[in-house]
Amino acid sequence: MKERIQDIIGDNFVGFYLHGSLAMGGFNPKHSDIDVLVVTDKPIRLAEKRNLAQFFLDYSFSPYPIEISFLSKKQLMDWQHPCPFEFHYSEHWRERYENDLFQGTYQYFNEVIQTDPDLAAHITITNYRGICIEGKPIDKVFPKVPLDDYLSSIMGDYLECIENIAEDPIYCSLNMLRVLWFLDEGVISSKQEAGDWGQRNLPMKLRNTVKKAAENYADGKDSWSFEKFELLLLRDYIAGKVQELLKNENPLT
Repeated sequence: MKERIQDIIGDNFVGFYLHGSLAMGGFNPKHSDIDVLVVTDKPIRLAEKRNLAQFFLDYSFSPYPIEISFLSKKQLMDWQHPCPFEFHYSEHWRERYENDLFQGTYQYFNEVIQTDPDLAAHITITNYRGICIEGKPIDKVFPKVPLDDYLSSIMGDYLECIENIAEDPIYCSLNMLRVLWFLDEGVISSKQEAGDWGQRNLPMKLRNTVKKAAENYADGKDSWSFEKFELLLLRDYIAGKVQELLKNENPLT
């Protein structure tokens, strides 16, 4: 993947960085994406964006899904939240790119710079636990994301999980635990690590629910089922703790 990206963008390449579960040792072949950030020296040309899209349409899910964002040095240097980006691919974007390429249109291939609130979290994870595969060192490329921006980024997903825990119990339970652990101890974790932490630290009445979520995530199967009441009990406990911790001091100090 890295070599093909370099072929497409040429000497515009600055670095290739892993973040997410693969970088943190929690990659699960049945659930996880390969999460990547690529930094460029200058903006990416339109023809290069189309070539990148075609490449990722072919490469993603061979065998694992790819989530990747390209950012220029200037976008990182002039930090703002939500962060702008040059190009993004994930499976959520597949149909959009397929339609543009097939029809020869430019609805998603254009010079308009878009922003992504998730990048504050991705860059923070890269700073703390990312891996530089090639290019300039992480601390020479990525800015220190303000805590308020990181919290804004992770809380967006967290609030969706509060609403959706009964529909998506594994992802939502583990993701909410990641937020709680960060606020409680300043730890940036994978979902698997957060599940292990929850089994050690939550009240006994909640640990079995966390155990089921963690084991279902680990084996990629729905070996355990959930009752709605136990998920709501877990949700309400975490939500109460999160609200309490948000009133306290910076969790990273």
